Amino acid sequence: MRTIGLIGGMSWESSAEYYRLLNELVRQRLGGLHSARCVLHSVDFAEIEALQAAGEWQRAGDILAEVAKGLAAAGAELLLICTNTMHKVADQVQAAVGVPLLHLADATAGAVRAQGLATVGLLGTAFTMEQDFYRDRLASHGLTVLTPHAAERALVHRVIYEELCLGVVREESRAAYRQVIDGLVARGAEGVILGCTEIELLIGADDSRVPVFPTTRLHAEAAVTAALAPQAP
Repeated sequence: MRTIGLIGGMSWESSAEYYRLLNELVRQRLGGLHSARCVLHSVDFAEIEALQAAGEWQRAGDILAEVAKGLAAAGAELLLICTNTMHKVADQVQAAVGVPLLHLADATAGAVRAQGLATVGLLGTAFTMEQDFYRDRLASHGLTVLTPHAAERALVHRVIYEELCLGVVREESRAAYRQVIDGLVARGAEGVILGCTEIELLIGADDSRVPVFPTTRLHAEAAVTAALAPQAP
């Protein structure tokens, strides 16, 4: 089993889900008392969020690149950035280390394509929904990506940062997200990507008329598959 390195803390609420899922999935696949070999570096999200808001992505990437180096030095053989938004600096992080970085958007797109879907709605932070780093990565897999209208994007973003990242789950916000999802479906979305690792704390399969794609779980599943894959002698 390869050791999985987790670049976490953005937020710790979803990083805790990553840790739980990785261990549950390994136990399901191997049985008994098996658990995941992993190393976690959890950053101070307040520092990263301030750099996001200021548009200082290079500096944020420098921080995550240093974290990645530390994880590799600690024995990580596969890296995960445990947040969709910070995949904006994925190339910068990958360039800093010699171990592979498993891109979250690739894992998600693979799951969408496996269900035979071509047009998906995307929920996430404003950065993820409005900038091209994530949408273009999905599009490179042949997907058409729809995002909510401006006012809806603002609502989705606010709930993530002001509620979910703080561990607050409100029924009013779940209802609002359901309306946003309904709007995406009405515009042709065949599925909806929960493109922020905290959204799974709020939204599940029962909240949508079309399949939802929970990126935290999909990323964890892909990581376990890679970690357990036969290694060349």
